[in-house]
Amino acid sequence: MAEILPQHPDFLWNNPEPKSSYDVIIVGAGGHGLATAHYLASRHDITNVAVIEKGWLGGGNMARNTTIIRSNYLWDESANIYDTSLKLWEELPEELDYDFLFSQRGVLNLAHHVSEVRDSKRRVNANRLNGVDSEWLEPDEVKEVCPIINTSDNIRYPIMGSTYQPRAGIAKHDHVAWALARSANNAGIDIIQNTEVTDILVEGGKVTGVETTRGRILAGQVALCGAGHSSELAEMAGVKLPIQSHPLQALVSELFEPVHPTVVMSNHIHVYVSQAHKGELVMGAGIDTYNGFGQRGAFHVIQEQMAAAVELFPIFARAHVLRTWGGVVDTTPDASPIVSKTEVDGLYVNCGWGTGGFKGTPGAGYALAHTIAHDEPHELNAPFGLERFETGHLIDEHGAAAVAH
Repeated sequence: MAEILPQHPDFLWNNPEPKSSYDVIIVGAGGHGLATAHYLASRHDITNVAVIEKGWLGGGNMARNTTIIRSNYLWDESANIYDTSLKLWEELPEELDYDFLFSQRGVLNLAHHVSEVRDSKRRVNANRLNGVDSEWLEPDEVKEVCPIINTSDNIRYPIMGSTYQPRAGIAKHDHVAWALARSANNAGIDIIQNTEVTDILVEGGKVTGVETTRGRILAGQVALCGAGHSSELAEMAGVKLPIQSHPLQALVSELFEPVHPTVVMSNHIHVYVSQAHKGELVMGAGIDTYNGFGQRGAFHVIQEQMAAAVELFPIFARAHVLRTWGGVVDTTPDASPIVSKTEVDGLYVNCGWGTGGFKGTPGAGYALAHTIAHDEPHELNAPFGLERFETGHLIDEHGAAAVAH
């Protein structure tokens, strides 16, 4: 195992000067980049690694999401990687020796019309065949799980039932980033913040390193974990990715006493709601339709998600919005991620997670670390290679993504 290095007593990780070269460079110090670093060290004993972040650690999508964790996806390939990720979530607090408030409070995915009921029941059956905990609830059973929800017939889109995954839940995103960063730092991995990658160096079809705002850094392997900016990063190496980036906005309310015991998601009326540990209501909606890299969204989306939330939860009618924010989500044509080698030798991409990035954090890191260590995909991410967009072996998860993208 890697030697445990001393760290500054006042910090969870150090801020070293970059070395001239590393074995592996990971671009992006969000959840996926840090998880990849953690698993490179803990599972493969690879520690001559730099994680390069243009801003501050965990300051991108890792800090701009709604922290929902679940694995009830439709297709076998998706259920495999997401449920492995959920199992890793269950192990991580002890493995990292850090309480990041992982709360398995369950997730409801509501159905509001007949075709949604049919599709939801199909997903429940598919989940069970894949060993994923999932069940179908009738409206009165939904009310038992979440007493504050409105199951009346006299609303615009009555609840006709819901899928329910009891093992699903939420975690505190910034604490997750800090825990993974501490683990990587203690293994001897350099976390280099406020350093932007401006070019990816390629010679003879092989990656040789990166240019940054702090100079050139060489490496034999480079992994791109830039989420919404993955297309820009890959283009530096001449690789064109089949992804589009959109703003995705969310909001929180003022603090309340605990009233909301689970996570409720409604794809049809575009709102999902949970209550954070401190007491604020956390809400999200569908992505903005336009492409862009702005970390903000349009007012009409907030207005629509507020209307949907109040219809589902009349108790929220007098709640005040405390703040809103936006992330940049990278979406693929089949609403499934890309965790893959590229045509450039030694260059790997982890992107296209859409709105599923946070829940996939440990699974993505685990699979990508294996891919880097062996220069071959793990069975988890083998179906999520770039070649599927040429062969047609797509993994269409639009129905199970729970928001529109």
